[in-house]
Amino acid sequence: MSTSVRPNTTPAFMVQAAISFGVSSAACAIGIAYLPVGGWIRAFLGLALLYAVTSTFTLAKCVRDRQETATITGRVDQARLDKLLAEHDPFNATP
Repeated sequence: MSTSVRPNTTPAFMVQAAISFGVSSAACAIGIAYLPVGGWIRAFLGLALLYAVTSTFTLAKCVRDRQETATITGRVDQARLDKLLAEHDPFNATP
């Protein structure tokens, strides 16, 4: 029976990802705030930035859920195969 190794993310990677997200979001927000346009255009661009961020989180969640489902399905199939192979007697002539 084989056990799958689950990849773990390091705390340093998590911090790097969080800082990168914060810096990029802040840079976009500051860029929108200092654009030489009217308030309605800034509000529209801010809303577009918010929509892009929330849809990115949703997409990441969907990808993660699909990967977890595939992993669980693969583990169930592997357990069934292991059980079948454990119960199989190659020297028994009757099915």
